[in-house]
Amino acid sequence: MTDSQKWLVFAFIAGSAWLVYLLAPVLMPFAFAAMLAYLGDPLTDKLETYQLSRTKAVLVVFAVMTLVLALVLLLLVPLLEYQVEHFVSNLPAYVAWLNETVIPWLQRRFHLGIRPVNLSQIINLIKGHWEQAGGIAATVMSSVSHSGGVIAAWLMNLLLIPVVTFYLLRDWDGLIAKIHDLLPRRVAPTASKLAREVDTVLAAFVRGQFYVMLALGCIYSIGLWMTGLDLALLIGMLAGLVSFVPYLGSIVGIVTACVAALVQFHDLIQLVPVGIVFIIGQSLEGMVLTPMLVGDKIGLHPVAVMFAVLAGGQLFGFLGILLALPVASVIMVLLRHVHDLYRYSDFYGLE
Repeated sequence: MTDSQKWLVFAFIAGSAWLVYLLAPVLMPFAFAAMLAYLGDPLTDKLETYQLSRTKAVLVVFAVMTLVLALVLLLLVPLLEYQVEHFVSNLPAYVAWLNETVIPWLQRRFHLGIRPVNLSQIINLIKGHWEQAGGIAATVMSSVSHSGGVIAAWLMNLLLIPVVTFYLLRDWDGLIAKIHDLLPRRVAPTASKLAREVDTVLAAFVRGQFYVMLALGCIYSIGLWMTGLDLALLIGMLAGLVSFVPYLGSIVGIVTACVAALVQFHDLIQLVPVGIVFIIGQSLEGMVLTPMLVGDKIGLHPVAVMFAVLAGGQLFGFLGILLALPVASVIMVLLRHVHDLYRYSDFYGLE
């Protein structure tokens, strides 16, 4: 590759990154759709082996994904709304326990000059707005009159996701073949080799980590529900969703669950079953879920994962957080290739 070609590649990469930065809000539904299509492509390929055309296979997969999503929303949204309403309605009791039990104990034990928390005005404000809105659905509907343009754009992006997902699923193999045909013949074998490695890593991350997050959310929710925690579903699903960052899911889950258990039961002994739930969840993740669903193909160090998520969020917002680990996985594959080239180069062999 000549110097001019190298500069051309560098300019293309820099220009692409700049465009992603500028178009981040617009690219959000396309990023979600690409991830959904990537999740559904293996099942679509499997159905094609049963003499189904690509379009019919996509319709079957699309219908299954839509049905699963609808069932999840119908089951989870009312339960989550009930738990949020339950938490808001019990806020006065929580604050009273904090002022009457926790703060006096801290003052006696550590001689801290902590004043009682006065959240009555905030509690009344939150309760008043919640009751006035009538729940999550009413809150969304009432905001339409105040920000119709924003809501219309949000709904448009939401409707784009299934449409783009369908077309990406249907044309996935064709798109890959066209991209391969556009590659210079001299670099096509190497590019194909790297693309297969990237596909292996992304499959391990996108598909495997998705199933790990879902499984952990269910494990934490069921375990906390068995301990009698009122906010079990809310805390369990939150811990499962953020578990794609190493240790973050367990830390967020155990902190929020311990606080909720103390506020609800007013007894330190109730922290024991909460801790057992997260110990079991972490053990299952490390010994069963991650080896079985993800494997060791990603190879990203936990510190690199945390840096990738923070850097992606800083540069591109939520879109950067969404794409941080897939992009980091691709970069890792390229760095492996560069490392191999360096080890076998004349420069490395010089004494």
